[in-house]
Amino acid sequence: MRVLVIGSGGREHALCRALRLDPSVVEVHCAPGNAGIAEVATLHQVTPTDGAAVTALAERLGAGLVVIGPEAPLVAGVADAVRAAGIPCFGPSARAAAVEGSKAFAKDVMTAAGVPTARAYTCVTEEEAAAALDAFGPPYVVKDDGLAAGKGVVVTDSREEALEHARSCERVVIEEFLDGPEVSLFALCDGTSAVALQPAQDFKRAYDGDKGPNTGGMGAYTPLPWAPEGLPERVMAEIVRPTVAEMARRGTPYTGVLYAGLALTSDGPRVIEFNARFGDPETQVVLDRLETPLGGLLLACATGTLADHPPLRWRDGAAVTVVLAAENYPADPAKGDPVAGLPATTDEAYVLHAGTALDPENRLVSNGGRVLNVVGTGADLAEARTRAYEALEQITLRGSHHRSDIALTAASSGRDPSS
Repeated sequence: MRVLVIGSGGREHALCRALRLDPSVVEVHCAPGNAGIAEVATLHQVTPTDGAAVTALAERLGAGLVVIGPEAPLVAGVADAVRAAGIPCFGPSARAAAVEGSKAFAKDVMTAAGVPTARAYTCVTEEEAAAALDAFGPPYVVKDDGLAAGKGVVVTDSREEALEHARSCERVVIEEFLDGPEVSLFALCDGTSAVALQPAQDFKRAYDGDKGPNTGGMGAYTPLPWAPEGLPERVMAEIVRPTVAEMARRGTPYTGVLYAGLALTSDGPRVIEFNARFGDPETQVVLDRLETPLGGLLLACATGTLADHPPLRWRDGAAVTVVLAAENYPADPAKGDPVAGLPATTDEAYVLHAGTALDPENRLVSNGGRVLNVVGTGADLAEARTRAYEALEQITLRGSHHRSDIALTAASSGRDPSS
């Protein structure tokens, strides 16, 4: 099987790496990719949101599977175009991807499916936003209704900051704050059936101790030693399967990965948000632990045969990833700075590229806010964490920064960071 992956970030590097490890996958292609992905896949230039161009490339390559990484191509209907050409595609249709493309749509689906989530108001005027903020009180949670690359949410005790974010968006969803540790759970779906991947936790704030602005994610780890026993089964029963059934009932069957961002409240797991694609950087650690070959698994989702797929197998041990971010990320990250000192790839630690490129002199340079993901593995979180940071310390990038506390609390005490 030849597989074409669409995207250019750390998530796509993790996907390409895992696909290369699948014996059934003979070729991995990626468009447009990045400097690191070029080491494990053949790169092609294409606009990821151009469905006709992506389809034409897949046809020219003889791809047996197209995997769409980012949310923007999904919302733009690229999966629809690929499937219309008769090529199996892992990724929801444009209508189904609205679970991420519109927070209001996602809330409507959850309400219809009886999925536990935060109470919310959808607001289009400043007056409506002000009333919703007053109805819930602090801490205020304000979400841009549309796509915002993981950075469209403001959680603050400042009413003025919350209202300012609402003013900057055409439409917002304002909801009650859900107290409790956050968990990411990916469910692979084929329109009817669904299977859970191993839960992970990511770190959204830019600086140690969950300080600073919200980002696309500064690190992640799996497994979660503090998670309640049976969590994946409960999430599948109460959240994922009812959502998949509701989407099918609406005539928009969900094929791809349904990412459930969860708060583990005193009343059980409740949905903070749905995403229509693999989360970044959680994918980097979850796929590291997945022993089941990825290509065959994603093909089963794309062809509606997931129910016949063997149960998933997982490697023992743990994985931790730490993001090396460019100077001034997430505000206005510097680009074009040389990246040096990348450690050699081993079974214990390796680097996934998120925002890199080659300059005219063929030197590796930064080309995005989150530049690299350094993944460490080990028998437990403490060992995996040590290996990730030891590898990270070898890398040089002017003005770069990273969090030093990824998985620290879980590795040292077995508790979640909020406890």
